[in-house]
Amino acid sequence: MWRARHHRREWHNLICFECRELRVLLGPFYHIEHTPLIATIFASKTLLSPGRGIEADLAIDIYPPSRFNPTTLRNAVRAQQRHFGSSTQEKLRRVLIVSKLTRLEFEKIREEQLVSDECLEQKIRDRGTDYDAIKYYHHLHKDVEQKVVRSFQERGIEVQVVNRITIHREALQWADLIVPIGGDGTFLLAAGRASPFFLSNGKKTPVVGFNSDPRRSEGRLMLPKQYSAQVDEAIQRIIAKDFRWMHRSRIRTTLVGAATTERPSPMDLHEFHSQPVEHKEVMSTAPNGKSRILPYLALNEVFIGEMLSARVSHLHLRIDSSEIITKTKSSGLCVSTGTGSTSWLTSMNRLSTNNVKDLLEIVRKRTAERALDNIDPESVSQEYNDNLVFAPDDPRLCYSIREQICVGVWPNPKGLESRGFAKQIFVKSRCVDASLVIDGSIAYNFNDGARALLEVYPEDSLLTIDMDD
Repeated sequence: MWRARHHRREWHNLICFECRELRVLLGPFYHIEHTPLIATIFASKTLLSPGRGIEADLAIDIYPPSRFNPTTLRNAVRAQQRHFGSSTQEKLRRVLIVSKLTRLEFEKIREEQLVSDECLEQKIRDRGTDYDAIKYYHHLHKDVEQKVVRSFQERGIEVQVVNRITIHREALQWADLIVPIGGDGTFLLAAGRASPFFLSNGKKTPVVGFNSDPRRSEGRLMLPKQYSAQVDEAIQRIIAKDFRWMHRSRIRTTLVGAATTERPSPMDLHEFHSQPVEHKEVMSTAPNGKSRILPYLALNEVFIGEMLSARVSHLHLRIDSSEIITKTKSSGLCVSTGTGSTSWLTSMNRLSTNNVKDLLEIVRKRTAERALDNIDPESVSQEYNDNLVFAPDDPRLCYSIREQICVGVWPNPKGLESRGFAKQIFVKSRCVDASLVIDGSIAYNFNDGARALLEVYPEDSLLTIDMDD
């Protein structure tokens, strides 16, 4: 076995788009078989030559190529490359529609013992809930869904429809394109299930969404709002590949230590309905001998904290390669991607216009008279809040310690800012009834002694499309 660490400077910043794609495609094999498989490509030069784009982190240990069959490896890589749009020969043939679970559908599931729609309607009305609104928004969503299904089918494309409850691995593996219809929550559901660790086949399936209620839903992850009404135009552009590919960074979570073998199955924390979710883990080695990569990658954020919001979350944090572990007390830790920076990260860190006005009043006492009169508090607030957002493909994590206690001995030691950027974050729990929550949906118990490593890898990025003209 040879060491390759000394090549780091030679390979740094040499990743071209083509090579980055290869690295993405090889990602699942790398994490199942670890460095030998990636290193075999490097050593045998059957696919890549030194300096063409493999970063040092992927080739620390290089094993002799004789241990693997280059033909088998090459075929596996080619199979992964064959996603829709990867070449002019790859046509769109199969589309999986991931439909929003509407409130009316949920009520029918919850009240399945009721024999008729009339009985369900009466029960909902008896609660004081607006049944007419529930029914209206259900049909509004279904109208968009039917237009999307019909438009694909009219172009000879096979379509399956699933929702939050019926979605399963085989359907996801079958699809050339995954199309969530609803809002950002439905997109996050589809993206989470499109994880290569969950699918286990190395396939990188693109995800593109339609906003079914653009008047009430911002739908930042979906296609631009005009395509909710112009469905045929959007689908024609998708089939014609009239768009730009976009990679959105995602967070990989690795649970570390002996407690990883004691975790119960995760729960889906849907706004209407919590249920166990389909689960497959990727086991790997770690310095202490035990770790597991969670199958769901976070597109927006990972939150760690006590489930009871009134209870203090006690977490130990280590940022990047620092040797310092900081003991914190707070309302929880939010670790965000660039995609998620427009969401919860901004909400918990934003400055209001009144905040800026209060700060300016303090500064006025320390400056010349009328020196700040031309400063507009609203524009300062807007600029500050805009600067909280960073690019969807940014490889960094942004952490935010929510309502961190900064009095007395906390944090210990002093010096850790409540918000900052990192490449990796290590978290150890000292909590009583806490969870690690992926994209506000998939929740894992994360109590005293649990440890997790949060990182971003390019091969984990979500492939989607951009049609902003």
